[in-house]
Amino acid sequence: MDDNEIVDLYWRRDEQAIKETADKYGAYCLKISLNILEDMPDSEENVNDTYMNAWSSIPPHRPDSLKAFLARIARNLALNRYKAAHTQKRHASEFALSIDELDICTPSKITVEDEAGMAQLGKCISDFLYQQSTDARGVFVCRYFYCESIEEIAVRFGYRHSKIKSMLMRTRTRLKSYLQKEGYFEE
Repeated sequence: MDDNEIVDLYWRRDEQAIKETADKYGAYCLKISLNILEDMPDSEENVNDTYMNAWSSIPPHRPDSLKAFLARIARNLALNRYKAAHTQKRHASEFALSIDELDICTPSKITVEDEAGMAQLGKCISDFLYQQSTDARGVFVCRYFYCESIEEIAVRFGYRHSKIKSMLMRTRTRLKSYLQKEGYFEE
């Protein structure tokens, strides 16, 4: 079943939409959840919450890309669950490591609570990524959106571990420079 047909099921409030979503994107949402949470039961619960969130959101929203819509829901729910579980301690997971790597690119004048600022920053980062090579963009997204390990990314792209690390470092450096030019950092 294609994505438009699945979205139509949601719009008709047909419970078959959940089954079709699970069949087509269940493993995808589980992978995103596992990369962040690193716990199968929590990740499975997160995927179920993703389906419930999609059910609640469609309608009124009609996503252009169901896959991206579900990825965003799964990731945001997993991030919230991760933060709740790790508020007092720093856990050395791939997620925590990837966030630490991005610290040099994070403008300090925008807080998480500043939704408008975060949306604008997100668009700015998106614009930056579209200016990068396909491989640099793909590696960056795999690391910082999907929270994949360096090893997983190296296998996926067919590069050595060291090349992935250097690609990420160069992209982060270019991103920081780009964000400085856009006024996100005081120079």
